[in-house]
Amino acid sequence: MPWQSVRILIDSKQAELLSDALLEAGALSVSMEDADAGTADETPLFGEPDYPTAELWPHSIASVLLDEQEDVAAILRLAAEQAGIPTPTDYSVEIIAEQDWVRLTQSQFDPIPISPRLWIVPTWHVAPDSSAINLKLDPGLAFGTGSHPTTRLCLRWLDANLRGGETLLDYGCGSGILAIAAVKLGAARVDGVDIDTQAVTASRDNAALNDVIAHFYLPDELGAGTYDMVVANILTNPLKGMAPLLAGRVQQGGQLVLSGILAEQADDVMAVYRSWFTFDPSEIDEGWVRLAGVKR
Repeated sequence: MPWQSVRILIDSKQAELLSDALLEAGALSVSMEDADAGTADETPLFGEPDYPTAELWPHSIASVLLDEQEDVAAILRLAAEQAGIPTPTDYSVEIIAEQDWVRLTQSQFDPIPISPRLWIVPTWHVAPDSSAINLKLDPGLAFGTGSHPTTRLCLRWLDANLRGGETLLDYGCGSGILAIAAVKLGAARVDGVDIDTQAVTASRDNAALNDVIAHFYLPDELGAGTYDMVVANILTNPLKGMAPLLAGRVQQGGQLVLSGILAEQADDVMAVYRSWFTFDPSEIDEGWVRLAGVKR
């Protein structure tokens, strides 16, 4: 049957109250998004060591799924009354037709060529080039399917710079795609870290799917030590706050790769890290930047 998809712009101080109330009022699901995503005002939710943790974005969008017959205005009035907040007025409604969601999702993810020898291939596809290095990866709960420019930028860097035998840390590993690629490209030992337990689980599952050995941890589980290479595809604000932590994980003469940075933010990020690193020219893909530097 069809559903109604309702998107509500709301003050983040009221977002959690409204979310709980909407579910009590009959919503099938409620998820929160950053209303400023993709802009310079994008705010990550994070909890990295030595950096403050945001509770929610300054401006949020509540994405709500309702049955087709539900009265949207009535649901919003009831939920707002239960939450003790004003009834939201800034919202849009879209009818979502009944579909085969599995087939629809799969149709949106074709094999992705990263370089002539490196591909990302969903499990429901046959690899276009069986002789290439093929990363098996399906979309899931953790970030990193290869479709986002920041992931592609990091994968291209690994493809061009890994020579074999290196140690590598993927900080903010998400789906584990960068760590898995590093192993397949010849790294000797690869560790991944993420603050999200679902990401750690997804990374371990994806490593098993690709028949590679990589180790994934929550931040406080990672042992001491430095690496030949550290890759962090996160976002600008946490990257700036984590500079001492990440710099401390790169051995002298080692390499640091940073992404998740908008082009206009690149200079600010490099300014924070220049105490430790000499940077190569940056690379841009669809307005996103990858920085790479060598530790002095």
